[in-house]
Amino acid sequence: MEVQKVKQRFGIIGNHPTLNRDIDIALQVAPTDLSVLIGGESGTGKEFFPKIIHQFSSRKHGNYIAVNCGAIPEGTIDSELFGHEKGAFTGATDSRKGYFEVANGGTIFLDEIAELPLSTQVRLLRVLESGEFIRVGSSKVQKTDVRVIAASNINILQAIQENKFREDLYYRLNTVPISVPALRERKEDIYLLFRKFASDFAEINRMPPVALTDEAQAILSSYRWPGNIRQLKNITEQISIIESAREIGADTMRKYIPDYQPVKLPALYEKPIDQQAFNSEREILYKILFDMKSDMHDLKQLVAEIIDKGPGSADLNESNARIIEKLYPTSESTDVQPQHPASQFNAVESQNIQDTEEIVEESLSLEEREIELIIKALDKHKGKRKYAAKELGISERTLYRKIKEHNLD
Repeated sequence: MEVQKVKQRFGIIGNHPTLNRDIDIALQVAPTDLSVLIGGESGTGKEFFPKIIHQFSSRKHGNYIAVNCGAIPEGTIDSELFGHEKGAFTGATDSRKGYFEVANGGTIFLDEIAELPLSTQVRLLRVLESGEFIRVGSSKVQKTDVRVIAASNINILQAIQENKFREDLYYRLNTVPISVPALRERKEDIYLLFRKFASDFAEINRMPPVALTDEAQAILSSYRWPGNIRQLKNITEQISIIESAREIGADTMRKYIPDYQPVKLPALYEKPIDQQAFNSEREILYKILFDMKSDMHDLKQLVAEIIDKGPGSADLNESNARIIEKLYPTSESTDVQPQHPASQFNAVESQNIQDTEEIVEESLSLEEREIELIIKALDKHKGKRKYAAKELGISERTLYRKIKEHNLD
């Protein structure tokens, strides 16, 4: 039971399978010199794993240095890690060794590795690949034998996509990954941790430890703990010092847990919208609808004028005749040969037009109107897509896509 001995030695509380697996991986990788990248949310206890790896490695008698990369200003991080020469910058009154030089033969733990500037990441990559570094303000290459263990509480792959972290450095660090589970994934360990923190606090301050009722334990276990173990420890200490009663009930526990909700509803996922494509589609749709409305108004006016004046006074061309025939087909139109426009009009006139809206509805098709408008625009501008797109009120790229979509090449 090597894992249990390690947990006792380092004060690790919990029996979650993922936690035990992480400790087992740390023990297996410890005798090697492989780089390790530890992932997990802030406050999950990532700092225990580099200590385990160092203590069970051949470097345990060397220096162990933990560096919080997010706490060092960008202007001095290179000096802190790699050292500097006298006069290298304002205030450099003497030469100074960096952490990689001091930790030679030992282990260096770089916490919040994703906070490193890109220029420093290049220097770190060189150390990992060749063990070489150069002090700030020097041209002399120095060697170091250091095992690097890194940790981050953010998604490094996302940081790579955002050009905030070097991909080659990520793969060099991520030789052996360890992912520490969040506290909400270890519900059975929450009360064990509470009891440990309450007991430690009571021993230090010489007071009886607090205990929880069953209802208070249920509230403790159902909370999400966004701050993980660090937040649980803070709340335990608050309760221990503030509450005079040593048994804590549900009502008291709710006062110390911020925004507690007994039921956690599933979070809504909103798929991101391609705003540019959405606006282009909306533009062409509005254009089609407005043109359809205008065309229908013209058709109604044309039909009303012809009916009002009669066939003798209407100057019908073949195009108008086809429009009328399409809107008001005769009952014999499917069985006879095409007729002269004037005779077609006579057939239309003989019909009793009751409801033009209902008849027109048969020919309403957004796709057909869209194709018709695109063809008209291209014909008008003699196939020049740039001017046709401008006429339609859409981008040239959208017009090109529509031409491909409707096979209008």
